[in-house]
Amino acid sequence: MRRRLSLASLLIVVVLFAGQVWAGESPSGWKPLMDGKTLAGWHPVGDGKWTVEDGAFVGRANNEKLYGLLFSDKTFKDFKVRFKFKCLSGDSGFYIRTIFKQPDQAHGLQVQVGRTKSGVGGIYESYGRGWVVKPTDAAEKSYTRDDQWNEMVIEARGGDVTVTVNGIKSAEIKGDKGRREGHFALQMHSGCVMHVLFRDIEIIEYPPAP
Repeated sequence: MRRRLSLASLLIVVVLFAGQVWAGESPSGWKPLMDGKTLAGWHPVGDGKWTVEDGAFVGRANNEKLYGLLFSDKTFKDFKVRFKFKCLSGDSGFYIRTIFKQPDQAHGLQVQVGRTKSGVGGIYESYGRGWVVKPTDAAEKSYTRDDQWNEMVIEARGGDVTVTVNGIKSAEIKGDKGRREGHFALQMHSGCVMHVLFRDIEIIEYPPAP
């Protein structure tokens, strides 16, 4: 009898796990926001070119007049998003809760993605306050790996936003009064030679904060 119960329990676990995989969700609750083959779920605006190569979103631009942005089709409220990035040249960022304004403007909070001394892991409000939290050069150097893959995690709940890079907290704001819902967007800065890569973008969505 115990053996039958054990087999039954095992079957239930297998079915539940398979259901999560078929639904595009890992057992830990993370959901992928890219399929690694196409730009499905995202759309480009502005200059430069976004492609998919070896499972990564790749942005390239050559001193373009307009920003090159890759916007998520969906909007998000409260969440934890994680991804890997590598910036080989130029100045990039990951926008949260942003809205688009023609011809190439992403309005909202941007978490800096780039190379050391660019403010990697800091929080900047585009078309608003400018730098909200900017790490020191020494702090940034302690967690940023130029020319290598870096992992960034951004958690936003209500007005609280926390950023970690390679497991080290790089920025935090509490009780921010800014927008509470919007798109994600990947950035290629105008006026520079860009080569930036993003991969393994995943999200956990939370119920809205009171």
